[in-house]
Amino acid sequence: MEDIILVTTDTIPGYRIKEIKGIAKGGVVRATHLGRDIMAALRNIAGGEIKEYTQLLAEAREEAIKRLVKSAKDMGANAIIGFRFATATISTRMAEIYAYGTAVVIEKE
Repeated sequence: MEDIILVTTDTIPGYRIKEIKGIAKGGVVRATHLGRDIMAALRNIAGGEIKEYTQLLAEAREEAIKRLVKSAKDMGANAIIGFRFATATISTRMAEIYAYGTAVVIEKE
């Protein structure tokens, strides 16, 4: 991902947008599994962070970003502006993490 700039803003200081390629996207659906659910249930009794789910969602976000970057590169972009995450619950044990933004070609000013 080092060869593509990824920002939440609509501009990148020091660069100008030369071309807009379109919406880049990357999504992943992750499900919990019995081992994590048991540990999460035990942690829920005691309270506090449920580290098993925190890790699961962190991994899902990283995978969604990788797919987003690949989508942008496939369009010929070298940057993504307006980067965002969206989530959706698919069932009680499944969630979608979706990363999206505008794929652009930028050049130094």
